[in-house]
Amino acid sequence: MKLSQALLNQNRLALSRILTQVENNSESGRSALNELFPHTGKAHLIGITGAPGTGKSTLVNQLALYYRKEKDYRIAILAVDPSSPFTGGAVLGDRVRMRDLSGDPNIFIRSMASRGSLGGLAQSTVAMVQVFDAAKFDVILIETVGAGQAEVDIAKLAHTTLVVEAPGLGDDIQAIKAGIMEIADILVINKADRPGVENTERALKGMLELAHPTRRVFQHHGQRMVVEAPSKAEEQNPIWIPEVKRTIAKDGEGINELCETIERHLTFLREGGEWVTRERTQLQSTFDSLLRENLFTRFLDELSPDAYEKTLSKIMKREESPWGAVEKILNGRKV
Repeated sequence: MKLSQALLNQNRLALSRILTQVENNSESGRSALNELFPHTGKAHLIGITGAPGTGKSTLVNQLALYYRKEKDYRIAILAVDPSSPFTGGAVLGDRVRMRDLSGDPNIFIRSMASRGSLGGLAQSTVAMVQVFDAAKFDVILIETVGAGQAEVDIAKLAHTTLVVEAPGLGDDIQAIKAGIMEIADILVINKADRPGVENTERALKGMLELAHPTRRVFQHHGQRMVVEAPSKAEEQNPIWIPEVKRTIAKDGEGINELCETIERHLTFLREGGEWVTRERTQLQSTFDSLLRENLFTRFLDELSPDAYEKTLSKIMKREESPWGAVEKILNGRKV
């Protein structure tokens, strides 16, 4: 039996082998992706990102336990870790933190290194998610490294994005970063038993109010009036306003409420047509990225190493600008 067919039959060994082939970008991995792609598009992709130390892995552990016990879902976890500068391997040991999940045949955990990729996601992450999707996992939890203005790739991949914060980690400043507010569908304040949780929640809600004003305050006959009715445009095209949830993941507190919010967001996506929009965005991003990468690789293969080095030498001597050199090469002229 072919590996791809075995994977569709939920064979864990076949899944492991195909994931390795895909991560290594081998020919057999690409062939498997082509065969599996028609069977994708059903899983709910949940992205979990946040600064180091916010307890993302513990939160993922609790989310997986909830979906197994309460929903009886099959869960895949993809933990994208920073790469070691020496070996290229993953630095953090997420599977060590997720020992509660070991032994469950309906949970599959895979760690992978970001390998220096910008945006917190390795280039093969999207492909590996597609493999999990084809393997009939109901929910795929994608844990990524860091959260900042540049690390927003997870929002292009996930249907629901959780941004995890924690009190005492400079969250007041972190909340000001527009990128975080734009990618978050749900803001999670983990380690909510720490001092300063009220300040963190106030800062996050204040930034959400600026990004998604839900009420208008004005003076009327000397009285401060608040109008909370949605506009006509909002009534016709409802938008999802990110919610702020507190959790203490190590104790399992707040997990049920968080998962209920995730389910509400999923309902919003499917009933409002946003699911199709996000699927298109994700597939378009994947297609564009692959196109750029392959065209660049093919172009370099056709450009002789000698011509490349001569061009680079002229640029180093300031005899030619990088922009002018690229234009000449693309037009078929000698630099």
